[in-house]
Amino acid sequence: MDSSSAKKLYILGVTKQGKTFRPSDWAERLAGVMSQFRPGGSRPGSHIAYSPWCVPTSIGNVKCVIVHHELRDHNVMAWDFCVHFAQDNDLQVSDTRPHPPEKPTAA
Repeated sequence: MDSSSAKKLYILGVTKQGKTFRPSDWAERLAGVMSQFRPGGSRPGSHIAYSPWCVPTSIGNVKCVIVHHELRDHNVMAWDFCVHFAQDNDLQVSDTRPHPPEKPTAA
């Protein structure tokens, strides 16, 4: 997958080997780190809410983070951080909304 042309990048909390990624709050942590990257830039108190460009959610019973292409347009290093996070942790990534995966196996 070429993440440079994606409109949205779905980072799933499942490794390429099918194991559940830990810790269980990884999606919230990643989105929290990215909270300062938002339309209009960081403002006082913006760390309290997630950026609309990096949103933790679930697909089925699998945690994921949706990273929107506007993040790349705003700050390519922030986009690259998310992409490399997924690569470094061997996570499944898709540029289209994945179907709910089958229940992953425990890590």
